[in-house]
Amino acid sequence: MRHPDDSIACKNFDSQYPYFAADSRNVRLGLVSDGFNPFGNMSNSYNVWPVVLVLYNLPPWRCMKYPYLIISILIPGPKAPENDIDVCLQPLIDELKELWENDV
Repeated sequence: MRHPDDSIACKNFDSQYPYFAADSRNVRLGLVSDGFNPFGNMSNSYNVWPVVLVLYNLPPWRCMKYPYLIISILIPGPKAPENDIDVCLQPLIDELKELWENDV
């Protein structure tokens, strides 16, 4: 796989929504998250979970570069959100659904 767009999930999406796949100007997004300790002190239990949107429409040499990553949410807290991350992601998911349903 040279690009995230080559994955089985993207090909499955293209087969389910051929009208979306037909126009290369439509925006394809990937959502990723991982936690880190901002203070570098492992004895401190505080951490931050950034939620990043990745633009898959770009060529492989650009899609994972800093200027093209969109930090949409920062989830701060004394511990990882774990199974409760869906509560934090709900506003973002609602906005993305609205964009999808209204053909923005």
